Amino acid sequence: GARFPAQLHEQGPTRIIPLDAADQLLCPGPATAPGLCANFVRIRGGESCFTDANATSHLLFVMRGEGVTRLAGDEEFAWQAGDLFTLPARSRALHAATADAALYWVHDEPLLRYLGAQATTGQFPATVYRRQEIRAALDAVIADPSSATANRRSVLLGNAALPQTMTITHVVWAMFGILPVGAVQAAHRHQSVAVDLVVDARPGCYTMVGSRLDDQGRIVGGERFDWEPHSVFVTPPGLWHSHHNESGHPAHILPIQDAGLHTFLRTIDIRFTRTRAGGGAEVVASAS
Repeated sequence: GARFPAQLHEQGPTRIIPLDAADQLLCPGPATAPGLCANFVRIRGGESCFTDANATSHLLFVMRGEGVTRLAGDEEFAWQAGDLFTLPARSRALHAATADAALYWVHDEPLLRYLGAQATTGQFPATVYRRQEIRAALDAVIADPSSATANRRSVLLGNAALPQTMTITHVVWAMFGILPVGAVQAAHRHQSVAVDLVVDARPGCYTMVGSRLDDQGRIVGGERFDWEPHSVFVTPPGLWHSHHNESGHPAHILPIQDAGLHTFLRTIDIRFTRTRAGGGAEVVASAS
C-alpha cells in the first residue's frame, strides 16, 4: 500500500497536493485508489484555495488551522481543527484560512473518470460534522460496556439523506476511531479500499497488512505501517490488517473508504478473526 507523509503539507506555498498512486494502480491520475483521490490542501494564514473536481462526493477533514468555506449561492461555514465536512456533486468551494491550515480532501473523481461520466446531481446537502460532536459520540461508544469486546471502538459518520447505506455520502464512508493504549485490533479485511488518515498518535502505533494469517489469526509476513500524525497510508482491498498500540498513549485514526458504493452493491464483505474456544482462530463474516 502507498504512504504519504505529513511533511508534504507542513511547509511551502498554498496549494493542493494529490496523493497520487496512479502509476502503481495502472490507471489515469491523480488517483490514490481506483475510485478515490485523496489530497492534502495546504493554506497559509490569510490566503485561500479553491477545491473543484468532477466528483459526486467531497469529504474534507481539518487537520490543523481554522478558516471559512464558501460555496455558490452565498452558503458559507466556519471550521477549525478536528471538524469534518462533506460537499455534494458540482461543489466548487473556496477555503479561506485565518491561520495556517491543512485540510485532508478525498473525492471520487477517479470513479467518474473510469465511467466516463459527469457528476451533475447532488445526492446529499453540504454537511458539517463538528469536532465536539464527533468526540462526544466516540466517548459514548467508549463508555458503553459492550464496546469492551468489540474489534474496534469507532464512530461511523452518516448522513440522514442516505438511509439505505447509512454512510457519510452514497459512495464514501468515514469512521473516526480510537486505538486505546495496549490495544490490538484483531485482523480484519473488506473489499473496499481504505485511505487512512492518522489524526494523532505517538511512536509505537502501527498497522500490519498482509494476505495470510497463522492459526492464531495473526498476519504472517505482512508490511508494517507506522502511524505518524497527519500522514496517510492505503490499505488495499481484500488484505488482512490489524492495528496495534504499543505507545502508552491513545491514538485516533480516520479511515475513508469507498464502502458506501460497496454497501449499495452488497459487495463489501467485511470479515473478522476471532479466537476459538480451546485455542486457534476462525474467520467470521460481518457484512456482505
